Amino acid sequence: MDFESNELLRFSTAGSVDDGKSTLIGRLLYDSKSIFEDQYESVKTTSEKRGEEGVNLALLTDGLKAEREQGITIDVAYRYFSTPKRKFIIADTPGHIQYTRNMVTGASTANVALILIDARKGILEQTRRHAFISSLLQIPHLIICINKMDLVEYKEEVYNQIKEEFSAFSYKLDVKDVHFIPISALNGDNVVDPSEKMPWYQGGTLLYALENVHIGSDHNLIDCRFPVQYVIRPYTDEFHDYRGYAGRVAGGIYKKGDKVMLLPSGFTSKIAKIDTFDGEVEEAYSPMSVTLLLEDDYDLSRGDMIVRENNQPEVTQDIEVMVCWFSERPLQLRGKYSILHTTQDARCIIKDIRYKLDINTLHRNEEDKVIRMNDIARIQLRSTKPLFVDSYRRNRNTGSLIFVDEGTNETVGAGMII
Repeated sequence: MDFESNELLRFSTAGSVDDGKSTLIGRLLYDSKSIFEDQYESVKTTSEKRGEEGVNLALLTDGLKAEREQGITIDVAYRYFSTPKRKFIIADTPGHIQYTRNMVTGASTANVALILIDARKGILEQTRRHAFISSLLQIPHLIICINKMDLVEYKEEVYNQIKEEFSAFSYKLDVKDVHFIPISALNGDNVVDPSEKMPWYQGGTLLYALENVHIGSDHNLIDCRFPVQYVIRPYTDEFHDYRGYAGRVAGGIYKKGDKVMLLPSGFTSKIAKIDTFDGEVEEAYSPMSVTLLLEDDYDLSRGDMIVRENNQPEVTQDIEVMVCWFSERPLQLRGKYSILHTTQDARCIIKDIRYKLDINTLHRNEEDKVIRMNDIARIQLRSTKPLFVDSYRRNRNTGSLIFVDEGTNETVGAGMII
């Protein structure tokens, strides 16, 4: 099972305003030959119109015309590029404090979080906020790009000082793999090509780090979790008795012949066959989308889960959650919300707000329990029906849920199950 062969790496980029995030992504796309000539030409023309010296690579990523004119990024923009080694999806999230929710959205599926620091300004509140959210979302790898090294004369001591300060802060966080790279996105130092201006830095470039970070082990391959999305019954002569359960593997490895348990019924059966769009396979693992066929004829429906007998999620209606609140309307204690968890829809009531978290100091505020937009808090909820959950730390799929306002149908919060 070769996970590394030309696999897809998702990474999110975060930084505060004007620290060169768009320029960095532009440089990454341009130097790795991932953009077309006409795109480059149009950016060149816009740069000239704006009276800028040289070509402003930031314009490659600021795709929205209004953003281009104002020079700001307001929403999560997804960019796709590839090199011979890997395919990449970049979630470019805004730096402004009022867009924390966009950062949570962009980073929720990432393998790597790229955090930019302006070498002149050092670590800001935003840097801490982004690092904290990355750890909260259990992003396994952090790459800290210390940018604008050209504006501090490429000095090693500036890099070392920021590195030490960030390391001291990151010890408090739950982050396993942190990597530092001194760069100049504007001049292309250490982005795709190694820099001649910083001979003191012996590490690889940013692209090298992205191509070689090991992500095969980021997926949970131990706990088998298969939330049923859809029951497939073609009712044709050819597939007269076909009953398959389609969905996406949310953890573990499923093999033909494996004994499995069905939730909520608790019945057991064996996997008769694993089908995919491209035909039958012998095994399925996260994040593959497959159809499982069972040896016995049980009635499963959307929201049910296929697991292992000796390794089950917790089945509960009382759930402790760290929530990042997205809505202009504060979180209501005793309020009722719809929740989406794996393929389950349910409703819940907020039973308790335990504390609000101060992102900068990591202090738990148990006095002020008004949870406003972008606040992060620990809450307890009770759902209308049992959910099959794991802690988010164990499984990012079965450990996360989304809150929806029943009246407006808008997504009002994202939760990580504790």
